[in-house]
Amino acid sequence: MGVIEVPKEVYEILKTIAEKRGRSIEEIILEPIVGELDPKVRVEIYVKLHEKHINEAEGLHNKGDLVQASEKYWGAVTTLLSAIAEMKSLPHYTHRDFWEIVEMLVEEGKNPEYSTLFRLAEGLHANFYHNFMKKESFEKHREGVLKLIEILKDFLSEAKSSRLTGRKVCS
Repeated sequence: MGVIEVPKEVYEILKTIAEKRGRSIEEIILEPIVGELDPKVRVEIYVKLHEKHINEAEGLHNKGDLVQASEKYWGAVTTLLSAIAEMKSLPHYTHRDFWEIVEMLVEEGKNPEYSTLFRLAEGLHANFYHNFMKKESFEKHREGVLKLIEILKDFLSEAKSSRLTGRKVCS
């Protein structure tokens, strides 16, 4: 993996923007570039970024770094939501955008579990900033987030499949 060095001042600006938007610095850097790409490529970029975040989250979890793992789990969820948004031509740049994607999934799938599980992901996101969760609570949130990730991955897989067959996706 290549490394890009940026001046500390630029990094701090990127970090501030990322925190404000509830995104990773990588996502903030990619946002203006991704718009130039084919939508299918954009979906794949977000799926790959999801894989990076989930691998980092699991590694941090295994090391007992629950605060840092919290944000990586959040990133793993939001990158999958971004992939879904790309497939459906929806915005995905703010926290509100993510909620609108989740609500669309609830409505399409007639399944309110999306919003319940997403709320657990938000809890981990907040834990990153405030470090309030004890291990037992963190584990319950993590369990829900991993379930949400599987549901979102299933939705993406079904959506890709339906594009090939012309079926409508209703998760």
